[in-house]
Amino acid sequence: MHHICSCMALQMISIATLDQLPVQLSHPSEEKDCPVSAPGDFPKDDELHFEIELLDFAKAKARSHHELRYSIASDDLGVVKKILNEGEGWESPREPYEVKARISAISGGGQVILSRKEEPYFFTFGKSEVPEGLEIGIGTMARKEKAVIYVRRQYLTESPLMDIAQDLEEVHFEVELVHFIQVRDMLGDGRLIKRRIQDGRGEFPMDCPLQDSRLSVHYKGMLLNEEKTVFYDSRIENNDHPLEFSSGEGLVPEGFEMCTRLMLPGEIALVTCPPDYAYDKFPRFFVETQRHFEVLFLDRPPGVPEGAHVRWEIELLSFETPRDWTGLDFQSIMNEAENIRSTGNRLFKEGKFELAKAKYEKVLREFNHVNPQDDEEGKVFGDARNMLHLNVAACLLKMGEWRKSLETCNKVLEAKPGHVKGLYRRGMAYMAGGEYEDARNDFNMMVKVDKSSEADATAALLKLKQKEQEAESKARKQFKGLFDKKPGEITEVGSEIREETKTIEEIDETKDDEIEEEEERTRTVMVQIGIQVGVALLGVLIFQFVSSRFT
Repeated sequence: MHHICSCMALQMISIATLDQLPVQLSHPSEEKDCPVSAPGDFPKDDELHFEIELLDFAKAKARSHHELRYSIASDDLGVVKKILNEGEGWESPREPYEVKARISAISGGGQVILSRKEEPYFFTFGKSEVPEGLEIGIGTMARKEKAVIYVRRQYLTESPLMDIAQDLEEVHFEVELVHFIQVRDMLGDGRLIKRRIQDGRGEFPMDCPLQDSRLSVHYKGMLLNEEKTVFYDSRIENNDHPLEFSSGEGLVPEGFEMCTRLMLPGEIALVTCPPDYAYDKFPRFFVETQRHFEVLFLDRPPGVPEGAHVRWEIELLSFETPRDWTGLDFQSIMNEAENIRSTGNRLFKEGKFELAKAKYEKVLREFNHVNPQDDEEGKVFGDARNMLHLNVAACLLKMGEWRKSLETCNKVLEAKPGHVKGLYRRGMAYMAGGEYEDARNDFNMMVKVDKSSEADATAALLKLKQKEQEAESKARKQFKGLFDKKPGEITEVGSEIREETKTIEEIDETKDDEIEEEEERTRTVMVQIGIQVGVALLGVLIFQFVSSRFT
């Protein structure tokens, strides 16, 4: 005897049964999640015995892709799938993929509800264009797979595919998944969409250029205006020569690169891109000349106005991954590191601080596997690593993350406490965060460590003094007239002060050989000086008031 849930047994029996095995079921009222209610006069203590003959069974697959005898595509057994023919590959459709499938349906009693048609049914996953349970089942299928999907009443939602009769308790869908097109919402808000229109070679995503690589592509760009104006076609305007670029270097618009990183060689994709991921935030784009095949930089392609939504048809021809450092000698490794660092410096000067930081951090990760063999190599390696940390710190400071910049500088100063550029960079981070005394200590320490840094330290101290004076002057101005206001107005003034002092402008005039510093912006300012001035003024007023009362 097997004692099992009566609710589960009834649902499983409709799909596959046990060969002439008596089954003992518990009383339905004992199962809290059982949707079947027993009559009031049902004999609670009596046993039920079923004689069941196994007619057929088939392997089934669940949403998690674990192979089970019974495929449970929904937790409540409302959707179950039986595989008839295995499919190809591992990828399954999901929102917002476009799907082609041949679909037929019968009721649980065998009545034909939907006849099979030779022409596949086309629908977009996640758009409620097929019943919910059918979509759940198809979401577990691979290309060219055939399966029967059993869907119970709670998952038989209305859709353009078919009308659902009120008395239907279960529908058996026979599905052949002909094809599906990978569609990706790259930003999650529907603005940047990549639609695969021709499959590539290999397995997604293992064979995609996910890391920085050298890519070769053909592309056609058009404006999403009424005329669908084509502004560039590499096959026509570049004499059928492909466009080549290195990813991770800001050489193509951000939306273009994001999508090509998720393509397979030979794949053709249609990309719809908003202005801020196309050309509005991208000051320079490149094409290859027909004579020299050199990369040229332009403000934006001719004929592309500001604020333009664009569509690219991109074909990824091939890509080359970065050189593997394994087996390289020390000098070759340092040469590779210097090339990447130089690219980072260029990106920094172009104001692409996030991309520059990624380059520096890439080398630092690779450095975790480098082991210098002698003291000379150790010194070269240590100096290069410190330089990279300080370059990361400079990027963080430009990005307004002064605390993270501070932490990065500390990595250098912990290894070498007297590192002059480390002290300078940390002092700038302190100043950006309003920690003026700590900044002053670092700038003064520079001179003690290295007399030749006196000019840079003096300039930094002068700038520090100016920042302190500006903060004090601003605080005095903001607190002026505060005590002429009513209590409610004072609260409003306090809010205005906090709002107006969220950002300050930093100007770094360092002579750093690695990176030419530009305008520095941070988002946090300390207003302690202003508060102290306010408290002092309040004390004066109170003193004057008390004195006038007793004279």
